[in-house]
Amino acid sequence: MTGAEPVGVAVRSGAGGGTGAEPGPTPAGARGTGTADRAGGDLARRATADPLYRLVAYALEAAHGRPPAAVWSAPYAFHLGSPGLVAAAGWPTAAAAAPRRDGLVRLSSLGHPADSCDLPLTLSGPPPAAPAWAVRPYAVLRALARAGYGLGGTDLHVQGSLTGAAGLATAEPSDCAVALAVADVHTAAGARPDRERLARLLAGALPDGDDGLRRAVLFARAGRALLLSARPGRRRRHVAFDPAASGARLVLVAVRGEAADRPRELARAVACARRAGALSAWPPGPGPEPGRSVLVLLPASRTAAVRAAVAEDFRDRGRPVPRFLNIAVAGAARREE
Repeated sequence: MTGAEPVGVAVRSGAGGGTGAEPGPTPAGARGTGTADRAGGDLARRATADPLYRLVAYALEAAHGRPPAAVWSAPYAFHLGSPGLVAAAGWPTAAAAAPRRDGLVRLSSLGHPADSCDLPLTLSGPPPAAPAWAVRPYAVLRALARAGYGLGGTDLHVQGSLTGAAGLATAEPSDCAVALAVADVHTAAGARPDRERLARLLAGALPDGDDGLRRAVLFARAGRALLLSARPGRRRRHVAFDPAASGARLVLVAVRGEAADRPRELARAVACARRAGALSAWPPGPGPEPGRSVLVLLPASRTAAVRAAVAEDFRDRGRPVPRFLNIAVAGAARREE
């Protein structure tokens, strides 16, 4: 399909033997954990559900012996090359969550199977020692608890559909999926999480993150770009951006090889794409590894020619052929019913 390799990150209870503590009664205002409702409890067994969401629901239930109270998906996001203009991509990260009452957040990662951890949910002071991979999700959970979401703790499973090698930022969609799922299961039934409040909480808890990408994840619309104002208090607005509707194709091109060589190889890939008919190209955002990928807008009729031209140039030079990832302009994070 795209050559991008899927990867999973699980945040679940019972890791590494756990503590043996039972979740106990549901905290006041939180959703029940013993009812397999359409909010997530039966998602693992629903044949018509997306495999990614079935996977996260099953993983949580397999780990804890109880179904999730909610499953949320959050899209990857990207910049459009103009200041304040962002959009969401049709590739998701998913999170399944269930509330606890014993003050634990129990975390594990499929990418770090030897680094599972059960952590006390403290609201102040230095955070407890944790494996490097768990620092970020714990920061999100701690910020939510300070705001009143999940004071009793949470069981969580998060799964992404792309790795960092694809060239899109992975942290921001994961942060948002975690925040939405946790806030949801610790909010009274029938109420939905306050996305504006969650955006502010994430910005405060993770100031090194890309706030524009987070807002794209939380507020994007399909076929539209989100224009963020630089003026405090001014409302965001959506503008038309739907390549498919105008006979164009948006493709993410990600180069491989040594990090020092990537910027040069990426520039070469862009030059080849332009010669073969690409209309424009720009980086998807600063990201953790700038110079790894570029977004290319091209006529749909030139898609095969552009891919062939870039691949041939790299093969002729004995270089790894770049990955090509088709991008649909998607809507915001949502609860998977």
